[in-house]
Amino acid sequence: MSAYVEPMYSAAIVFVILGFVLWIPWMIFTYRKNGYFSLSQTLISFSFIFYMISALFLVLLPLPDTRNTCAMQNPNTQHYSLEPFRFIADTLSGGWFDIRKPATYVLVFKQPAFYQAFFNFLLLLPLGVYLRYFLTKKQNWWKAALIGFAMTLFFEITQYTGIYGIYNCAYRLFDVDDLMLNTAGVILGFFLAPAILAFFPSKETINKRARYLIERDEVKEMSVLLAFAIDLFIIDLVRQIVLYFINQNEVTSFLVFTIVSFIWLCIIPIVWNGRTVGTAIMRFRYDSKLTKKTTVARLIKRYAAFFMAYFILVVIGVFNNIDVTIGSPYYTASVFLALFSAVATAIYMVVWFIHIMLVVFGKGKRRFFFDESADLYTTRKK
Repeated sequence: MSAYVEPMYSAAIVFVILGFVLWIPWMIFTYRKNGYFSLSQTLISFSFIFYMISALFLVLLPLPDTRNTCAMQNPNTQHYSLEPFRFIADTLSGGWFDIRKPATYVLVFKQPAFYQAFFNFLLLLPLGVYLRYFLTKKQNWWKAALIGFAMTLFFEITQYTGIYGIYNCAYRLFDVDDLMLNTAGVILGFFLAPAILAFFPSKETINKRARYLIERDEVKEMSVLLAFAIDLFIIDLVRQIVLYFINQNEVTSFLVFTIVSFIWLCIIPIVWNGRTVGTAIMRFRYDSKLTKKTTVARLIKRYAAFFMAYFILVVIGVFNNIDVTIGSPYYTASVFLALFSAVATAIYMVVWFIHIMLVVFGKGKRRFFFDESADLYTTRKK
């Protein structure tokens, strides 16, 4: 059993790492494509990633301890089997099976050759379920069969070549039975899929809701938050690049961030019809719902609100960085200032966190502070 548990454990570790890396790009992709976050689509997509990693690790792990796998094997070791249905002969070998004695039937399920073939059959059965979700129509079963065959052929070739030359001999058998069993598992999974996928909204349902949001010109709050996060990331990246080439201190850092953020969050959207890079990626723009001239004034107000929030955080940070020696008459005051700064920073962050949560989960009843203060609205219209 450890031969199956250890690869799954390794797959879980890799999946968690990939999950951290892919989560934000996935959120951006989901809101960009559908306009909202689909939990069902996320569960299916991420479970598919975990399944594919698990299937690959079950095929390849555990890896040999040495690259010289030829030295570990008998010179007459056979690295491939091209005899179809060989697993049946291996299962019934030994002369214990008698078709006239039903008591021997149960022993079939206890043979290593049988459960190895059975696990090979199950290995790609989930792939058939996923392919039914992606291909949607049952008439596409032959496409699923081809994809399943190509997948298992990839696994078998990877094994036969010693992971493409990493090991000088194959450490697992290339078996034509695996090709047949895996492909059969994919086909069966494809036709059994509706019983499982009935618990999830179909792709058509997700697309209908996406079209509904577009028709209503509705931009979800998470899309706005992701767009703002993208802009802040780029602004900070530009700030760090600029500071790399100039004298870096707290004053220059503040000035560079102020200038870059003003250009990025104010000048660019004024010139680009209410768009920043972040909003363009998320497929929406800002509009006052009045005139273009009014939109310019409101974009300036929006940046002013952002700058005040940033300036307050900078001032609190200055109090926290005051360094006074113990012998100084101002030491006690500096301790109180540092304590005030720490408490103020915590309160400031908690307030913003609560505000973001209220907006994101407010079902459209609230807008973010910067947009609300400038009376700006989001739109998907060009």
